[in-house]
Amino acid sequence: MFYRIKEIKPLDNYKLLVTFINDEVKEYNVGILFDKNNDFKVLSNITGLFEQVKVDTGGYGISWNDELDLSCNELYFNGTVKNFV
Repeated sequence: MFYRIKEIKPLDNYKLLVTFINDEVKEYNVGILFDKNNDFKVLSNITGLFEQVKVDTGGYGISWNDELDLSCNELYFNGTVKNFV
């Protein structure tokens, strides 16, 4: 099952606010990937790149460029639930 993305919003400290098509909202910390995958370090090295994140066609993932992306399931299963009270 895919948890497709409706909207993505970059936050401070390399976090993303992800809204899925079922209206669940999760926060995902991209910063934890910097040590696991060197490709993601470019997000902290190039000013403004992190803020250019976009939802891919169909909502099956997000991307910054042709080489840097994350799947909708990665964001869903490893994101933390955001409750707005």
